[in-house]
Amino acid sequence: MIRLFLFYIFCQFLLAGKNKLRLIIFVIFPSFSSVLISFSGVHILQLISSCEIDEETENVNAALEYGYDKEDLIALDFNTLTWIALKPEAIPFKRVWDTEKERNLFDQKILMQMCPEWLKTILNTGKNFLLRTEHPSLSLLQKTPSSPVSCHATGFYPKSALMFWKKDGEEIHEHVEHGEILPNNDGTFQMTVYLNISSISLDDWKRYVCVFKFLDKEEENIQLDEAEIKTNRGKEAKCVPVASCVFGLSSSLG
Repeated sequence: MIRLFLFYIFCQFLLAGKNKLRLIIFVIFPSFSSVLISFSGVHILQLISSCEIDEETENVNAALEYGYDKEDLIALDFNTLTWIALKPEAIPFKRVWDTEKERNLFDQKILMQMCPEWLKTILNTGKNFLLRTEHPSLSLLQKTPSSPVSCHATGFYPKSALMFWKKDGEEIHEHVEHGEILPNNDGTFQMTVYLNISSISLDDWKRYVCVFKFLDKEEENIQLDEAEIKTNRGKEAKCVPVASCVFGLSSSLG
């Protein structure tokens, strides 16, 4: 089900005219004195309108509803083009709004005909972007032999994805820590899940697999393997003899 919400409060008030706004105030606050008292505080008048299309049947549903101070007040029934009072206070202006046939027909046309067309246009225009899938690059990282192994996925889209460790084909939670999903500069995403291997023997590493999975898609994985782990330990080890050689050369020249 695909839905488009339209927030056009000011447009609604403009098209409905001042009488509608005055009527709401009059019904909720029956007396002039109560209007003055109520206006000393802050109140919220809400309007939400939306349409949705069933992708299989292409049936269209629409909603047009007013609320006041976070409570539902009155809604339009698009089948009968009459208003449903959701609060007793809304009954008086339901009677008035039911007589506004042209206005109700206009709302029906906007939300049952034009809104679905806008939604289809938006989807067709942005389909390649909205529905695209970019698969991640998976890698295993480790800073030191005692550090957790980081399973890192980067370059994936969309953001709705899962990442976890499995042992013998079953998801595990013990000794596992999840990182946040972070954005990349190109609009894709990255995330990391950590596995503490301090209590795992080297012979058991082959039982562990890091899994990346888009919702409703097949899993992608990389097995815990010492040969797959990227680390800078090798570079650090090479720096020691080079520094020693330079120092020895300087000493001999001195």
